[in-house]
Amino acid sequence: MQFGIFTVSDITQDPTTGRTPTEAERIKAVLTIAQKAEEVGLDVFALGEHHNPPFFSSSPTTTLAWIAARTQQLQLSTSTTLITTNDPVKIAEDYAMLQHLADGRVDLMMGRGNTGPVYPWFGQDIRNGIELAVENYALLRRLWREDVVDWEGRFRTPLQGFTSTPRPLDGVPPFVWHGSIRSPQIAEQAAYYGDGFFHNHIFWPPEHTQRMVEFYRRRYEHYGHGSADQAIVGLGGQVFMRKRSQDAVEEFRPYFDNAPVYGHGPSLEEFSAQTPLTVGSPQQVIERTLGFRDYVGDYQRQLFLIDHAGLPLKTVLEQLDILGEEVVPVLRKEFAALKPAHVPDAPTHASLVAAAGGGRDATVHAPADSVTGQVR
Repeated sequence: MQFGIFTVSDITQDPTTGRTPTEAERIKAVLTIAQKAEEVGLDVFALGEHHNPPFFSSSPTTTLAWIAARTQQLQLSTSTTLITTNDPVKIAEDYAMLQHLADGRVDLMMGRGNTGPVYPWFGQDIRNGIELAVENYALLRRLWREDVVDWEGRFRTPLQGFTSTPRPLDGVPPFVWHGSIRSPQIAEQAAYYGDGFFHNHIFWPPEHTQRMVEFYRRRYEHYGHGSADQAIVGLGGQVFMRKRSQDAVEEFRPYFDNAPVYGHGPSLEEFSAQTPLTVGSPQQVIERTLGFRDYVGDYQRQLFLIDHAGLPLKTVLEQLDILGEEVVPVLRKEFAALKPAHVPDAPTHASLVAAAGGGRDATVHAPADSVTGQVR
């Protein structure tokens, strides 16, 4: 099972000091957090995509490429790539390039995002959100799997004889997760293709998450990819820890109370009881996380959100130390002991290459001049 962290790249005022970091400070902080994640032994770092304040991450591939150059083992992912408003051609190109630069340590999570105004900013209509996700992803898959693509659809100009470059590393595209909190159509899409399904398990009660994951598992089996318990599932999570649970609650409360997403709403205690948010000791986080298996079954990836709501970098790095030293080693051991042999691990580039019968040079060699790209 893979363990890691994800960030939504928010730039939020620290309510205990009144100070808001600059974009430059927050960007550099996230780079430090990613490198620290590898240092403490985590498996995955995932970065969101937003195109509006108070977020900075408008170009995840740029950031992830920087991190790739400074890490050795860390799997790089997104949390989310906007399949609705990004051009599938650009996604195909950007993530294949990142895949080469990172020696295959790349996967990505497709999603529609949570910011309605982004649609008209990129020339789309939010009322077409599901249809855009379906059509754009179908094209993306072809761009990664076919050397020359002829295509015509509803939402972008046609393609004639188009080759996306670079081709996927070893001829194997990056693994794709489909992220959704509330849309069964996205779970259906993930199941149809045999891709992973990621439920960002941070705002909704366990019953809702259970229903979404069970639906995806049933449909995964329906499409013939394996038994329901072999479907590839990832979960989000949200934690804040100190050695003494009372200290964790006292320290985190002002951040919770003033957070842009859930501040000024339910109390910390109410939110913790109704959702998977865990504020307490490392042992409490271990017990709560192990409990996720009770209602979603065996799953492949657990990502934690730890750098939001204005928490200072020093505090986030302390959280990473606790995760790496006290929490994740126990979770690895316990989840591994419970997982049946027929349940797969999270896909990696190496496992996908092996499943494909080995890697190959997928380079498309075409005679053309260097100015127009046309054959004379």
